[in-house]
Amino acid sequence: MSRTPQIRVTAMPADTNPYGGVFGGWLMAQMALGAGSLASRVGQGKAVVVSATDFSFPGAMAVGDELSVYCDVVATGTTSLTIAAEAIARERNGETTLAVAKGTFKFVLIGVDGRPRALGEGGAQ
Repeated sequence: MSRTPQIRVTAMPADTNPYGGVFGGWLMAQMALGAGSLASRVGQGKAVVVSATDFSFPGAMAVGDELSVYCDVVATGTTSLTIAAEAIARERNGETTLAVAKGTFKFVLIGVDGRPRALGEGGAQ
């Protein structure tokens, strides 16, 4: 089964921590961008993150590696979406891949009035 990533990005030198590895905060940010993209598309409008939980970092990626972020809606509420995100690194000069981060994001859908709105009400802004 082939999956399509929400986003793809290459880790650059500015994305490293003081030890020279790709910063975990950068990975979390990329995952939030991917999850937010899915939340806005599924929710058909503005969606804001209200929590980020269950993070793990099972592998490390290097500068120059390509990061793919895969996201799935794992739960829905009246005004919310919970999205699982998985970050997979692919080595720069090859095909070897490695899971480098996982986490869960919860989004609340926001209407044009700035208040939470129900899933399915639409909220294009």
